Amino acid sequence: GGKLLMSLIDPKFVQGVAEVLTFGANKYAPNSWQTVPDAKRRYEDALLRHTYKYLEGELYDEESNLEHLKHMACNIMFLLYLNKKETDE
Repeated sequence: GGKLLMSLIDPKFVQGVAEVLTFGANKYAPNSWQTVPDAKRRYEDALLRHTYKYLEGELYDEESNLEHLKHMACNIMFLLYLNKKETDE
């Protein structure tokens, strides 16, 4: 009856996003991604950087040693959050 089927989401996908968020929290502060100045442009740029690296055949980010795809998923989550925040204001 209209309920989301949360079991359809691969737990490893969620874990991958959490790995990137944990890396960011340790480097900066927990949830600091929500208050970054000019965030939308910066996360679009980050998404594109990770995408291009991935398309060039590089699987892992040099700094975090996490997969570019995980960073891409995280950046998409950030952009979805920011877009929702814009429409709610």
